[in-house]
Amino acid sequence: MGAFLPLLPTVPFLLLSAYCFSRSSERLHVWLVNHPVFGPAIADWRERGAISLKAKRLATASVAMVMALSLVFGLRTEIMLLQAAILGCVLIFIWTRPHQ
Repeated sequence: MGAFLPLLPTVPFLLLSAYCFSRSSERLHVWLVNHPVFGPAIADWRERGAISLKAKRLATASVAMVMALSLVFGLRTEIMLLQAAILGCVLIFIWTRPHQ
């Protein structure tokens, strides 16, 4: 879901999947953790609580795009302020995590 919906980031779903698979299916857990695309993000988070610089930049660009689309669609000021506050907190969290 997170890959296609701009306000739902992919990595939390990826981490949740890894956690759930670790409890239910060793085969799928090993596959996910060793996957060439998904594995490094899981390993970075597990080992250091880190988010890659590329992911941080993509998240920031996504937030900017969502805000721009909200302006284009003419959302009410109250909604824009709430959205800006929430997304601002998300970006603060993301940018305060370590990266390589």
